[in-house]
Amino acid sequence: MSRARVLIAFALTGLALAAIAHAELPSGISRPSDERGLSQQQLGAQLYAGNCATCHGIAGRGMLEPGGTRGAGDIKGQGPPLVGVGAQAADLYLSTGFMPLSNPHVQPWRRRVEFTRKELAALTSYVASLGPGPPIPHPNPSAGNVSEGLHLFTDHCAGCHQVVAEGGYVTNARVPVIKSDTPTQIAEAVRVGPYLMPKFSRKHISDRQLNSIIAYLQASKQPNDRGGWGIGHIGPVPEGMVTWLIAAVALVGLCVLIGERLRA
Repeated sequence: MSRARVLIAFALTGLALAAIAHAELPSGISRPSDERGLSQQQLGAQLYAGNCATCHGIAGRGMLEPGGTRGAGDIKGQGPPLVGVGAQAADLYLSTGFMPLSNPHVQPWRRRVEFTRKELAALTSYVASLGPGPPIPHPNPSAGNVSEGLHLFTDHCAGCHQVVAEGGYVTNARVPVIKSDTPTQIAEAVRVGPYLMPKFSRKHISDRQLNSIIAYLQASKQPNDRGGWGIGHIGPVPEGMVTWLIAAVALVGLCVLIGERLRA
């Protein structure tokens, strides 16, 4: 390959990488160089400006309007307004690592939280100050009923999360495992409805019923496999596959035995 061709190949590779970087939001967390002299509100405002305003706009007004200004990475019109979402939604998305996203076109997914507890509290408080909204809930699963929780979870949640909360797949989305979620995060998700999940008001699931659902999920973290092998605790699909495998082996064995007898 000639030198000119090598140079052209490097140039094209550089352009491709630049295009990818241009479409991506800045990675990592942007934080003040010295947080010690800042009040909680000041720290939250600066964290918001550095990590959230690109998509959600100044003062949480959002960037969904046609012709809205472009943020970092030349991202335009991607984030919904946060005015009125309250501490409940902010705590859910931040404490699970759903936010901030590295790319606004991907599904929020649980990942390592890079904010410190102090920063999480400050950022959540700042988002809550943007407008009246629901506070962080305080569920009490010890007051719930595990049996009732099983029935409620089966009716409202198992269609996507499976009856033992091991997650799965739905159209155009992955369904997360929720056994690692705290009771507070579960309560927040039920009320907020992150991503494709529907949100449930107190009219549909009362706080008492929510306590029972969380009690069931807590109990399902260490299930009692009375039947023996749990097979991953992901429901009837693997159980059916194992049943069919055993049946197929038994059928093949029976056919071999009959063939041997006929030849004899």
